[in-house]
Amino acid sequence: MQNAPFGNAKRHLPHCQRARMATANRTRRNTLKAKRLHNRHRPGAYGNKNRQTTPAMPPPNQQAASTSTDTRLTSKTTTMKQDMNKTLERMLNHEELPREETKAILIGITRSEYPPEQITALLTGLQMRGVTVDELLGFRDGILETGVPVPLDCERYVDVVGTGGDRKNTFNISTTACFVIAGAGYKVAKHGNYSATSTSGASNVMARHGIKFTDDIGKLNRSLSECGIVYLHAQLFARAMKFVGPIRKSLSFPTCFNLLGPIVNPAKPQCQLLGVATLDQMRLYNNVYRKIGIDYAIVNSTDGYDEISLTSDFKVTTNSYERVFSPEDIGLHHARPEELVAGATEEEAAQIFDSVLNNTSLPAQKEIVVANAAFGIQVLERGSKGIDECIAIARESLDSGRALKTFRRFVELNS
Repeated sequence: MQNAPFGNAKRHLPHCQRARMATANRTRRNTLKAKRLHNRHRPGAYGNKNRQTTPAMPPPNQQAASTSTDTRLTSKTTTMKQDMNKTLERMLNHEELPREETKAILIGITRSEYPPEQITALLTGLQMRGVTVDELLGFRDGILETGVPVPLDCERYVDVVGTGGDRKNTFNISTTACFVIAGAGYKVAKHGNYSATSTSGASNVMARHGIKFTDDIGKLNRSLSECGIVYLHAQLFARAMKFVGPIRKSLSFPTCFNLLGPIVNPAKPQCQLLGVATLDQMRLYNNVYRKIGIDYAIVNSTDGYDEISLTSDFKVTTNSYERVFSPEDIGLHHARPEELVAGATEEEAAQIFDSVLNNTSLPAQKEIVVANAAFGIQVLERGSKGIDECIAIARESLDSGRALKTFRRFVELNS
């Protein structure tokens, strides 16, 4: 019989070969069966297209608590946004905001309760209308409440600071004056930051000398006790400022937060010498300090410096008097603007700082530091000493080397 061309050829194979083929076929069938069982549990496989894996559900009580918390947070955020919209509408109607309200707004900003566009609108509106004393104090209260407090073991100390923004690029006059005051035996709690508009700010010159910034209260009190001065780097203490930092950078104009630096020293000094760039700022801070209740002197040079520059007459406003001085009125000489310049680099600014403390600077640079230190000393003395006596005290601190000795000890303690 002729074999069919496509007949069952396996029958004609030897028995052992047929057995091996049967075993292989069983193995393949078992493998395919296992794959089908595995794929049956995958979404979209083997007719299981609508099947979806379901994550494990939390217990009913936990699920309800999570839903309740999310609802409360969403409701609170919505309420805060609505409140801010009402605040902005009131500002458009030229209403002033009470101190407690701007404090609450600042705290809300630190909790990310307002979108950036509302904060931008608020800052723009305040800048266009002009911030009031109570509004500024409210922001100050919020910054201090959300920041790191600095309880110093001393009852009376001074801070010497300028508002900045005068675009004069002067050397570190207020920082140098602080060491002159400390060298004269008084206590200083200097609050500062990196420069925003000049070559070198207080933190720049401190870092240049190897100072390590700290918020360790023990170390800060030791520095104040052993050398009479402590340095507070603003970024370690004013936590709220980082929340508005990106918005401030995005705006092409200064905001009310530029005015807060001089009044948010976390040590809350009882005395302050403040340099301002304009008479409008002088009037504002005069009212601010009266409400805070500290001893103060606010100074402004009539040619726009935010410190006593000796390049022109200068005005001084304190708790007890308001007067315009000329350099000759206090026994000093006129300075030239170029004698105040910090230089082009931080290194050049640090060299001027060192030269003043070493008593090797230009005469004008020394006299400028002496003048600013003297008015700081007068504030500490509650006006009981005349300015001529205070100038003599400041000059002696430099001439005797005590200011330099104070700075060297400060570097030892804080490096």
